[in-house]
Amino acid sequence: MQSNFSGIILFDGECVLCSKWVPFVIKRDDKAEFKFCSVQSPKGQELLNSLGLPTEDYQTMVLLKDGTPYYRSEAFFEVIKDLNKPWPWLRIFRVFPKKFRDWVYDRIALNRYKLFGKHNYCMIPTKDITDRFI
Repeated sequence: MQSNFSGIILFDGECVLCSKWVPFVIKRDDKAEFKFCSVQSPKGQELLNSLGLPTEDYQTMVLLKDGTPYYRSEAFFEVIKDLNKPWPWLRIFRVFPKKFRDWVYDRIALNRYKLFGKHNYCMIPTKDITDRFI
């Protein structure tokens, strides 16, 4: 992994919630720690394959950080850890057992299209943030 950023966030580019997560992170990531990759892109498909994850039915955000993959709630907590304050404080919710946190995450992930909607296209980054995408 390159030294100028510490992680790649794989996200569902058709999911409204997931597509809103990307600018949320960018706005609060002053050090540009994260790059982003839509799971629908060729590189996203390649990364999913390399992790042994499905390439058509996306159930989790994935964070690849320093060569380690993080999934579900752990990916979320690893991302917010590096955001500007006060967001790292949300890590207090790690006191809940991982099994419970992932169950909650899965309920949202499984219903994200019903709850938040689905684009008929992948998110297109604006010119000022294109360098943050792979």
